Amino acid sequence: MAYSQWSLYKTLNQSVLILVFSNMKILFTLLIALSASFSIAQTQFTVQDADTQKPLENVLIRVNDKSFFSDKDGKVDIPGSEPITALFFLEGYETIQGNFQPGSYTLRLKSLSYSLSDFTVTAFETERPLLKQSAAISLIGEQDFSRFNETSIVNSFNTKPGIRIEERAPASYRVSIRGSSLRAPFGVRNVKIYWNEVPFTAPDGTTALNLLDLSNIRTAEVIKGPSGSIYGAGNGGVINLKSAADPKGGLVSAEYGGGSFGLNRSRIAISQQVGKGGFEASLVKQKLDGYREHSAMDRTVFQLGGFMPVSQKQELRTQLLVSDLDYQIPGALNAQQLAEDPRQARPGSVNQNSSIAQKSVFASLGHLYRFSEKAQNNTTLYLTTNDFENPFILDYKKELGFGYGGRTRFTFDWNLAGKPFRIIAGGEYQTALTDAQNFGNRNGLADTVRFADKLKATQGFLFQQAEWEPTEKILLTLGLSQNFSSFEIDRQINASGGPTGLQTRTFDPILIPRLAANYSINPYSSIFGSISSGFSPPTIDEVRTNEGSLNLDLEAERGVNYELGYRLGKSRLNVDVTAFYFNLNETITTFTNAQGVVLFRNSGSTDQKGIEAAIDYVFIQQAVGFFRNFKAGTAFTGHYFQFKDYEQRGNDFSGNDLTGVAPNNLVSKLDFRFAGGFYLNFTHQFTDEIPLNDANTVYQDAYNLVNTRLGIIQNLGKRTVIELYAGVDNLLNESYSLGNDLNPFGGRFYQPAPTRNYYGGLKASFRY
Repeated sequence: MAYSQWSLYKTLNQSVLILVFSNMKILFTLLIALSASFSIAQTQFTVQDADTQKPLENVLIRVNDKSFFSDKDGKVDIPGSEPITALFFLEGYETIQGNFQPGSYTLRLKSLSYSLSDFTVTAFETERPLLKQSAAISLIGEQDFSRFNETSIVNSFNTKPGIRIEERAPASYRVSIRGSSLRAPFGVRNVKIYWNEVPFTAPDGTTALNLLDLSNIRTAEVIKGPSGSIYGAGNGGVINLKSAADPKGGLVSAEYGGGSFGLNRSRIAISQQVGKGGFEASLVKQKLDGYREHSAMDRTVFQLGGFMPVSQKQELRTQLLVSDLDYQIPGALNAQQLAEDPRQARPGSVNQNSSIAQKSVFASLGHLYRFSEKAQNNTTLYLTTNDFENPFILDYKKELGFGYGGRTRFTFDWNLAGKPFRIIAGGEYQTALTDAQNFGNRNGLADTVRFADKLKATQGFLFQQAEWEPTEKILLTLGLSQNFSSFEIDRQINASGGPTGLQTRTFDPILIPRLAANYSINPYSSIFGSISSGFSPPTIDEVRTNEGSLNLDLEAERGVNYELGYRLGKSRLNVDVTAFYFNLNETITTFTNAQGVVLFRNSGSTDQKGIEAAIDYVFIQQAVGFFRNFKAGTAFTGHYFQFKDYEQRGNDFSGNDLTGVAPNNLVSKLDFRFAGGFYLNFTHQFTDEIPLNDANTVYQDAYNLVNTRLGIIQNLGKRTVIELYAGVDNLLNESYSLGNDLNPFGGRFYQPAPTRNYYGGLKASFRY
C-alpha cells in the first residue's frame, strides 16, 4: 500500500474512532441523564376549593424549610423521591397538613370565611357578586350547618338576621322571615321555597320543608321581604335551597350521630363522575324519642341527582327525592301545665295519637340551552305525589295528592346605549289535585267520615326583569310579574247535612312591580335600595278548616316594602346592614275557637319597621402555631312591628306589638381552629320577649341559648378524611318555647323546647 493511501486510511480510521467514541460519550451522557430522570420522582398536587371544586391559585405549600405555590390551575410539583410532610395554607381556608408518598394528589381546601366582594349568588335569577345584588340576602352554607347538631335546619338559619325558624316538635317547622309566620299556626306559609331551582312550595302556598334532611341542602340563599316580581306569592320572602353539585371523580361518605332523648342518625352517600357529568345518591335515616312525651320522630330520605352535559350548548339535571316521615305532636300546654311538668303532652294527644305520617315523591328534570354567549334558556319540570295522614285530638285527616308544574326563564344580554343590558323573562305554573277526607278520631283510629272534598289549587305567573348598568358603579333593576291563583273545593260528603258541590275562589290577576338600584362605592363596598310589592293569597287550609267550614271571603294579603342597605367585604371584615319599612294590608291572623280549631281572619293593616345587621371579622389566620384561625361574628335583628289598624269583636288592638315577633334578637359566634385539625364553635343567641296574643297581655319571657361544638378533622392517607365531633345544645339549660301557639283557646300558648342535651358523631369520606 502506498504511503499516501496508508496515511489517508489512517486518517479516516482515526476520524471514525473519534466519531464513535464521541457518540458513545454523548450516548453515555444521555443514558446517565435518562437514568437520573427515572430515579428522580416527584409529588404533584392539584388544590381546589372544597365547595366549588375550582382550582386555587397561590396556595402556600410548605415542605421542610422550602415553600412552593400553586399556579392558576391549582397545580404544584414537589421534586424528590422521598415521602414528604406538606402543609397547605391559603388565607380564608382551613389549613391542612399530611404525609404523602411520591405521586399525584387532589386536595380540596374548605373555606373558613367568605368575603362579600367575592361571593356570588343567583338571587332574582341573575348570577352576580353579593355586593352587586340590590336586595337583603342572607347566605347559609355547610359551615353554618356544621356549627351545630346536623339533625335540623333551625340553629343554622337562626344565626342570620331577620330569619327565625321554629320547631314546636321534632320536624314540625315554622318559618318566619320578618314576622311572616303570624298566619302559620303550623307548617310553612307565606314564604316561597325552591329546591334546586324547582318550586318546592305547593300551589296552595304551603311547604313541606320537613321532608328534606339537612344533608339534602348544601347552600341556602334567603331573600328577605316581598319578591313577587320574579318569584310569585309570598310576603315573607324566598328561600333558594341547593344540593346539586357537579361530581368530580368518585367519593363515598358515611356518617353516624347520636345524642340525648334517643337521637340516632345515619347516612351513606356516593358521588360518581361519569364522563363530563355524573350522579350523586344518598340515604339518610333519623330517629328521635323526643324531649316531651309523645314527641318521637322517624324519617327516611333518599335522594338521587344526575348532571349530564349533552353538548357545549345543552345540560340536563335530574333530581329524585323519596321521603317517609312520621312524627308525633305533643300539643301546647297552658301555664299551669307548663309549671307542673313541661315534658308532658297536652291531655288527649297520646290517647288520640296526635301525629303526622307523610310519604312523598318529588322528581324533576331540568334543561339548560345556550343559544349563544348572550342568550340562554333554563327550564325545569317536576312531578310530586303526597300521602298524608294526620290524626289529631279533634279529628282524623287523610289526604292523597298529586301535583305537577314547571318554571322557565330566558336570559338575554346585549348593550343599551353602549352599556350592559340584561333581560330575564319567563313563567311558572303549578297545580295540585288532592282527595281530602276528615273523619272522627276514636282512640287514634279513623272513625266515621265527617266530610270529604276534592281539592284543586292552581298558581302561576309571568315575570320580566330588566337590568341596566349605565356606569361601572351603578346597576338599575326593574321587575314586574302578573300573578294568577285559584282553588276549587268540590264537597263530596257532608255528614252534618250542609251543602255539597263545587265552590271556587279565583283571585284577580295582580301586577307586582319591583324597582331597585345598586351603587358600588369601591370594589369592596356598595349601597342598595329597593321598592317592591308583594301579595299572598290564603291557602286552602286557611279557607277549609278542620271542623268543615269554608271561609271563602278571606282576602289575599297585600304589601309594599321599602329598604336601604350597605355592604362591605374587604380582607377579613364583612359588614351587611339593611333598614326596611313594610306596610301590609289585609293581614291574616289566627284565633282558636272553643273546640280548639284554628281559624283565620283579615285584620286590617300592620306597620313593620326594622333593621338587620351582620358583622364578621377574622382575627387570626395563620399556617403555623397553636391558633390557626379565630373568627368572630354577630347578627342583630330589630323588628319593631305593630298593628296599624286592627279592630276585632269590639276590641281595638291598633298600636299593639305584632303577635309572635320578638323586637330584638342578637346572635354572637366564635370560631376557633387549632393545630392538628381541632376546632371549636361557640354560639350565643338572645331572644327578646315575644307577645303571644293580639291583646299583648301574655308574653314569652326573653331567653338566652348557648350552643357549642368541638371536633377534629384528619386526613388518613391520601384519600380518606374523617371527622369526630361532639356538642352541647342549650348549655345554660334554659326553659323556653321554640314556637308558641298564638291566640289559643284555654291559654295553651307553650310548646316547651328541649333542655340541655348532648350529641356526637363520626364522619368518614373516601375518594377513589
